[in-house]
Amino acid sequence: MSGQPIVYETLEKMGISYRKEEHIAVFSAEDNEKCGLNIWDGYKVSKNLFLRNAKGDKHYLVVTTIDKKADLKLLAEEIGSTRLSFASEQRLDKYLKVKPGSISSFCVLNDEERAVTVVFDEELKGEKHFALHPNENTATVFIDFADIERLVKEHGNEIVYAKV
Repeated sequence: MSGQPIVYETLEKMGISYRKEEHIAVFSAEDNEKCGLNIWDGYKVSKNLFLRNAKGDKHYLVVTTIDKKADLKLLAEEIGSTRLSFASEQRLDKYLKVKPGSISSFCVLNDEERAVTVVFDEELKGEKHFALHPNENTATVFIDFADIERLVKEHGNEIVYAKV
C-alpha cells in the first residue's frame, strides 16, 4: 500500500508548495472537528467519493468539499454515466490502493493503469486554499487546487468537471 512518501516525493519533484499537519486518524467531518482541522479558516476541506458505474467497468474519484452532499443520480447524468454507486473496499484497494477514510486526489498516484476518472467539483476551480489527506488519514496537506489539477493531469488520469 502506497502512503504518504509517494505524495511528498511527487510534490517535491514537481516543485509544488504545500503545508502539512499531522493529526489523529479522521474518517468524517465530525472527526475533523475533534482533531481541530476546522481551525484553518478559509481552507476548503476535501471530500472524496470512490464510485463505480452500474456495470462496474468504470470508476470515478469524485472530489468536492466536506460540506456538500452529492446527488449521485444527477452526477451520473452530468458526467454521462449509468447509475453510480459506491465502490467496494476491494475495488478501492485494487484501483487506488488505500483504505476507506484515506481517499483523496493524491490516490491517483497509486493508479498505475490510469483507470480511474477524476471528477472535480467545478466550484473548486481557482480555489487557493484546499486541504486533503496524503493517502493516509493521519495527516492533511494544505495546497493550491491548481496544483492538485496539475498533479492529476501529469499523472495521466482523465479529468471531468461537474456540479457536485
